[in-house]
Amino acid sequence: MRKTRQPSRSSTASQLSLGSRLLNSTGALIALAAVAAGLLWGLVRLAVSPSGLQPTAASPRAAGGFSPTVPAEAAPPRPAATGMAWIPGGRFSIGCIDPRGLPHGGDQPMADARPIHEVTVTGFWIDTTEVTNRQFAAFVEATGYVTVAEKPPRPEDFPGAAPENLVAGSIVFTPPNRPVPLGNHLQWWRYVPGANWRHPLGPDSSIDGHEDFPVVHVAFEDAEAYAAWAGKRLPTEAEWEFAARGGLAGNLYPWGNEFRPGDRWMANTWQGRFPLENTAEDGFAGIAPVGQFPANPYGLYDVSGNVWEWCADWYRPDTYAEQVAGRLPTDNPRGPTDSFDPQEPGIPKRVQRGGSFLCTEQYCSRYILGTRGKGEISSGCNHIGFRCVRDAE
Repeated sequence: MRKTRQPSRSSTASQLSLGSRLLNSTGALIALAAVAAGLLWGLVRLAVSPSGLQPTAASPRAAGGFSPTVPAEAAPPRPAATGMAWIPGGRFSIGCIDPRGLPHGGDQPMADARPIHEVTVTGFWIDTTEVTNRQFAAFVEATGYVTVAEKPPRPEDFPGAAPENLVAGSIVFTPPNRPVPLGNHLQWWRYVPGANWRHPLGPDSSIDGHEDFPVVHVAFEDAEAYAAWAGKRLPTEAEWEFAARGGLAGNLYPWGNEFRPGDRWMANTWQGRFPLENTAEDGFAGIAPVGQFPANPYGLYDVSGNVWEWCADWYRPDTYAEQVAGRLPTDNPRGPTDSFDPQEPGIPKRVQRGGSFLCTEQYCSRYILGTRGKGEISSGCNHIGFRCVRDAE
């Protein structure tokens, strides 16, 4: 159900998972941004520990509160899952350090990603790429599914709205034509009638020729529906981070601790002055086809940048503190039982991970591993997608 609320600057900066629609004083729809994002599974095997787990070398960042990752000694089930990578599971440190002051670290403390602490997950399969337009189209063809963005907003969600203003659409990043202060996200987001997964930039756009791009404009329930049809599910936040870290401990990025090793672009992020100009130095001014940048050690692509990815967990900023205090599980954690965002109380949100092509140290640096995003469950936009997991059995 679409919800109406006024987001804060910090919520927009934290994730840009664009939330609900609001009717202004004239009844026109505008968008309010709310925040919130594989074949190689190999690990260097060491001697098996008595617990059946084996440690891997910690990165230089492990001293910042990270313990060495201890992957389970779990062989991939057979037959292999097509288009998925086997993640052995194990014990690892979840979360991130305060990145302020680091190169490309941005100006936000990422306090909801601490305390850094250990959790355990069991083995699972995960999609090596974000779900693509081609894959989502097959789902829609088979089921006739209609996404949230393709349905007109319900009158009960917008009391007093003129019927002609309750039109189906979604939220699209629209760069301004002049420099703007970064404190007002409405300068670069616009509600576009007719925008949806088939028409990501509006009714005159198309996914023709973009079949291998990530599907976008998917609300949480849309992602869940696809996953159920595919015999999969959405990853938990802990599963997502374990897989994204690739068996290593404490790295800032899926590839290491240097943002551009050897001056090589490793993820689809924003270059240039945000939000005015993306110079596309990484090769892409917007969303990229999946798999255009190097995979992490588990064979996963785009776990940093490109599009945000829905996770199954409800969002709360105190989730990690509750786990450390023993009030939430750390063994296969599924997150809290409800959602609470002090920036927007009463608005249900799920976790999103990985950042997007809009992430930049100027405004959003959530391409950093361990950082957390959040999104209102009935809203999507043109930088939110997802990938799925499958249980070992």
